Amino acid sequence: MAEKYDHLTEQHQRFIDAQKIFFVGTAAAEGNINVSPKGLESLKIVNKNKILWVNLTGSGNETAAHTQENPRMTLMFTSFEKNPLILRVYGTARAIHRLDPEWETVINHFPKSPGSRQVFDFSVSLVQTSCGYAVPYYDFKGERSTLEKWNDAAGEDGIKKYWEEKNTQSLDGIETGIVKKNIRK
Repeated sequence: MAEKYDHLTEQHQRFIDAQKIFFVGTAAAEGNINVSPKGLESLKIVNKNKILWVNLTGSGNETAAHTQENPRMTLMFTSFEKNPLILRVYGTARAIHRLDPEWETVINHFPKSPGSRQVFDFSVSLVQTSCGYAVPYYDFKGERSTLEKWNDAAGEDGIKKYWEEKNTQSLDGIETGIVKKNIRK
């Protein structure tokens, strides 16, 4: 049965650290709800009530747009291995961008990438575990290197151009602020 906590226990933290993928759910006041899968070395547990995760450049920028309007966020972790478990972490998040004073402090928790566009500072308000008995088994084959290679090939200038062309608005037309918050003019 589901259990609720107001913080991440040490057991929860070990479970999260062992996962190769997590999912991020956000929604603006109106429009589409977004769920994004995340991988690579993109998440850092700071303490029992705080998580940082880096958002790398991709085809959309929904999470950044949504959290400007509505800071609520859910992170979901699930076991695809022998011991079934689903762990949902509810809370609020704020995006830290390259031009923010704390950028250098938070980005240093993650591998260097020209595609790092935000770090989300996530405050935990509720943790829920559930059985995961219907989640299928999957074998982890390895990380995909495609995004890292694309980011490295594009470089800082290519990434910034991509942001200007593809990452300025959400699917629902909400401004992401990526250019003014990340590119010094």
